[in-house]
Amino acid sequence: MTTDPRHRLGALMEQSDPPFREVMSCVFGIEDHETRTYLVLLEYPGSTIEELATALDRDRSTVNRSLSTLIDRGLAHRDRRLLDGGGYIYQYTAIALPEAKEILHEALDAWVATVHGVIDEFDGERTG
Repeated sequence: MTTDPRHRLGALMEQSDPPFREVMSCVFGIEDHETRTYLVLLEYPGSTIEELATALDRDRSTVNRSLSTLIDRGLAHRDRRLLDGGGYIYQYTAIALPEAKEILHEALDAWVATVHGVIDEFDGERTG
């Protein structure tokens, strides 16, 4: 059973050495299968949805939704390639791992700064 990624921070913080996949899912607010799609896409840049569905052993619609999420989060991009016989296909490529790590660091640093601000501004009065 997949846990909502927005509610995994507590569980993640309890681990002394959390796996990269769990950190990535938690910080980006994506599901485990979306993180797995990103990691497979790193191995197979320029993949089509059908190729990824085969590599991930998932159906095309699930892979398509995962790719949409990754594109929305800035972790992948889609390119249209014209076919010799006419028509086109879409190919997907993950952003480079160092770039993804930088985005992770920035997102986590921004969140930590926000939490520090909440702590610093708390005056002891009950709210809500």
